[in-house]
Amino acid sequence: MIARVEPLVTARSLRGPFDYRLPERLAGVDVGSLVLVPFGPQRLLGVVVEIARTSELAPERLAEPIRALEAGVPPELVRLAQWIAREYCSTPARALELVLPPGTRRAGREVRARERAIAAATATGVAALDDGTRLGGRQRAALEALAGGEAPAADLPADRATLRRLEDRGLIEVRLEEVARRPRGATVGAPAREVELSAAQSAAVAAVERALDERPNAAREHLLHGVTGSGKTEVYLAATAAALDRGRGAIVLVPEIALTPQTMARFASRFGDAVALLHSRLGEGERRDEWMRLRRGDARIAVGPRSAVFAPVKALGLVVVDEEHDSSYKQEGDPRYDAREVARRRATARGAALLCGTATPRPESWLRLERLELAERADGAALPAVDVLDMRGVDGAAGPLHPRAREALAGLARDGGKGIVLLNRRGWSPHLGCRSCGHVWECPECDVSLVSHRHAAQLRCHHCGHAAPLPDACPECGSVTLARAGTGTERLEGILADLVAPLPVFRLDADSAGRAGGHLDILRRFERADSGLLVGTQMVAKGHDFPDVVLALVLDADATLRFPDFRAEERTFALIAQLAGRSGRGRRGGRVLVQTLAPEAEAIVRAAAHDAAGFVAGELDRRRALRYPPFSELIRVELGAADEGRVGCVAALIAERVAASIPAGVEVLGPAPRFRLRGRHRRQLLVKAPEGERAGAVAAVRGVIEAAAAARELKQVSLAVDVDPQ
Repeated sequence: MIARVEPLVTARSLRGPFDYRLPERLAGVDVGSLVLVPFGPQRLLGVVVEIARTSELAPERLAEPIRALEAGVPPELVRLAQWIAREYCSTPARALELVLPPGTRRAGREVRARERAIAAATATGVAALDDGTRLGGRQRAALEALAGGEAPAADLPADRATLRRLEDRGLIEVRLEEVARRPRGATVGAPAREVELSAAQSAAVAAVERALDERPNAAREHLLHGVTGSGKTEVYLAATAAALDRGRGAIVLVPEIALTPQTMARFASRFGDAVALLHSRLGEGERRDEWMRLRRGDARIAVGPRSAVFAPVKALGLVVVDEEHDSSYKQEGDPRYDAREVARRRATARGAALLCGTATPRPESWLRLERLELAERADGAALPAVDVLDMRGVDGAAGPLHPRAREALAGLARDGGKGIVLLNRRGWSPHLGCRSCGHVWECPECDVSLVSHRHAAQLRCHHCGHAAPLPDACPECGSVTLARAGTGTERLEGILADLVAPLPVFRLDADSAGRAGGHLDILRRFERADSGLLVGTQMVAKGHDFPDVVLALVLDADATLRFPDFRAEERTFALIAQLAGRSGRGRRGGRVLVQTLAPEAEAIVRAAAHDAAGFVAGELDRRRALRYPPFSELIRVELGAADEGRVGCVAALIAERVAASIPAGVEVLGPAPRFRLRGRHRRQLLVKAPEGERAGAVAAVRGVIEAAAAARELKQVSLAVDVDPQ
């Protein structure tokens, strides 16, 4: 038999798979097996993607795999990875690395299971306690401890040498038992009682059940559009229970690691140890053991962020994508997959139901998926009133807060309660300049301004991480009159602390939550506080459920509208509407304040009115007129190099070849320059295909890139292909 193997190397110029002869000692190797193979002078880890009976080469010319690893990849995930490589113009090796068992390394080493020794007395050993058999003191103590049944060897009053002697004499037997390393927060608390569903929630669950039962004409893909606080999680729980009742498993995706603890807690309290937690901040051993529990079928439900879409769930019946509007579902590195599309592909391949939930749907999902509506909050409470505060004409010297916002914060300090303040810009101030000569401090590696971080006494680049000490004077003219323009979350934290004293202020952004688990610690402290203020970037608006929040405040709400991006309005609407939804979930109700320089902007007006349907309808009209997704398909190709001339020439060459190979009606825009990043000059081109022409456009781009890589024309030039860029 022949194993066709994809070696796990990153080079685009290497084209597999490669054939290896399977000897008798590797008779168990099949699709998905991980094998260490000779590859020229190297030993490489590879994935078996096919088993064949013949090869183009004579059998005697084929090498044999050196060995097979213990763990392997389910065949369905091998096929999924091959689809990702084609769909997102990546390499098979890079796509296969997404589905490997956690802890698998390219050199062929793998994280081992944690084991403990369990000792049990044999019949001879039990008899030895009374029949005069000669025993040492420790040996007798160990046998007496085992008289009532087996026990962990570590708990016995004897050392390893004593137990080994007892085992050699046939008085005890020792076996190894695998001990699962469960992540913190994955253990089960008090069982949660099932909540009685509303009529709208019950109707949504019934729709999913029809898909699970494969009834004729039943839609398999649903968009659960529910206002914030409408009980979408209860629908997810009931739908998951329905899948389990039918002998099938489920994957539940959340957009951020920060949201996994509360989701995991809800699911673990309902389904116990049937739930496994998967995310990148777990230890390798924890991830490996959770992955193996799913692979064996000991766990039936996987919960986690986008990488959990590759969980090896047996008999997959349901995939839930919570907060489906969130751009965090798009992977930034190659392959640049979209977990929402991968979830859809997995659900289709397995005949599973797909349930996407959000209060602020994407136009793509609104148009494509069957809608299920939850129009009211689960407790019947009204959505909070939203006041738009016009910042035009407000004296900037007085600070970043509108007078009415100051009044509301003072009221919070006086009456108690909790508030959330969103400013999607971290640091002290985003711009430092010299008042005398106009010098601006910029990153030496990127074409962007450095951001002032006062507490760290540094200027930092938020793109490449470059840091420099805060200056005392201008290096150009020596002036000490330096101007810090704008406000970031670090500066805002200090302003708010003065306003709401003695209430505590908690800051949540990439700086304050830098260490592993830091964001969870901040959220827990805010949750446990009787009163307080949570201030931060968009992390504070994502799906948190704090019933005692009575005030939500958005600063600089129109900042995202200024981005040259056709999704700018969509992001602005979602950010405001999502933060507004954090307020008013308790008995005291709540209010929302939105500060903006563009109070008439459609996205802001619709968000203030909690009008998702009206916003999406207008957005679809605009995109239809301008031929943007979902009425077209986009593919972005970005190239970078230290040499600006080199990247310009290669970009022009790629653009010319793509234009010559794409189907009729497909446009190629660019190449156009992007700002320098990490010392590399960049160019990008955009392929814009009519609706329904995605496959042809992707194939054309993939063909051009693979040919250029094989011809070594991309030497010293980095290349990234982003299908459906966000």
